[in-house]
Amino acid sequence: MRNEPFGTRLRAAMDTRGPLCVGIDPHAHLLEQWGLPDTAEGLASFTYGVVDALADRVAVFKPQSAFFERFGSAGIAVLEQATIRLRDAGALVIIDAKRGDIGSTMAGYAAAYLAEKGPLACDALTVSPYLGFGSLQPAIEVARSAGAGLFVLALTSNPEGPQFQSARTVDGPTVAGAVLDGLRALNAEADDLGSFGAVVGATIASTDENLDIRGPLLAPGLGAQGGTADGLVKVFGPAVRNVVPSSSREILGAGPSAVALQDAADRANDGFRAVLGY
Repeated sequence: MRNEPFGTRLRAAMDTRGPLCVGIDPHAHLLEQWGLPDTAEGLASFTYGVVDALADRVAVFKPQSAFFERFGSAGIAVLEQATIRLRDAGALVIIDAKRGDIGSTMAGYAAAYLAEKGPLACDALTVSPYLGFGSLQPAIEVARSAGAGLFVLALTSNPEGPQFQSARTVDGPTVAGAVLDGLRALNAEADDLGSFGAVVGATIASTDENLDIRGPLLAPGLGAQGGTADGLVKVFGPAVRNVVPSSSREILGAGPSAVALQDAADRANDGFRAVLGY
C-alpha cells in the first residue's frame, strides 16, 4: 500500500537501505552468462534469482520493461510477479518503460502502471516528455492521487540526446531546462523530496542546467557503462543528495550466486553511501 507520497517513501527507503537502485535488465548475454536459455523460462529464473537475493536489502529496483516485453505475455507476467515480490519485501520499484503519449492513451498507461490496483502497479514510472510537458498531465494526476511517482527524461547520456534536449524552446530555455522547470514546479510544495523526478545520465560529465528540482534524480549509467560514484558529485553538484544511482550489469554480472549478487550490491551501495552522504 502507498500510505505516503512516493518521494517520502523513497527518502525513507534510501535512508534505511542505502541509495542504490539495481537495474533488472535481462539481456540475452546475461541469461547466457548465468547458464540460462534465452526464453521466458530463462527470464523467470534470472529475474526471480535477482529478486530472491536482493529484495530485502536494496532500496530500489528498476526493471527495464523492454527485456520482459520481448517475450510477450509470458515476459510481462514475470515483470508483474517480480514487481509484486519486490514491493512485498519493502523495496520500491521503478518500471523503466519510457511511456509518452497524449490524452486518453497516456491515461491508459497511468492506469496500468501508476494506479494502486493497476495490473503492473509500481512505485514510479519513467516517461518521455517529448510530446510536450503538458502531455504528461494524465500520468501526473494519477501519480499524485495514488502516491506514485514519475521520472521524466531530461538529460540522457546517449549521444543522440542533445539533438532534442539541448535545443532551445520558443521561450528561451533548453528543452531539458524546460523539463526541469516543470518538475521543479510540481515539487514546489514538497517538505523534503518530491515525487516527480528527472532522468539524468551519470555519464553526461557536466551540465549548466539547474538540477535542484526538489525531487529525485535517477542516474543510470553507473558501473559497466562508465559512471562512477565520485563522478556523481561533478555531475549533480549540490543536488547530489537527491540522486538515485542505478547500476545493472555490474551487479547482475556477479550472478547467479545469491551470495555474489549480495556482495556486489553491498559494495556498490557502500560506495554510493559514502559519496551521497547516507
